[in-house]
Amino acid sequence: MGKDQHVVKRDDGWAVRGENNTKDTSHHATQQEAIDAARKIAKNQESELVIHG
Repeated sequence: MGKDQHVVKRDDGWAVRGENNTKDTSHHATQQEAIDAARKIAKNQESELVIHG
């Protein structure tokens, strides 16, 4: 099982970050784009998706 993926708000949009990672995995203009990206990663890693904000 991989790291849970978190969708978090940033000043310039939305980001995807793996659980306990120090850097964001990806940045997105909209929350939905970030959710879609995080969902793919979570599915691939058999982990959870957590949406903040």
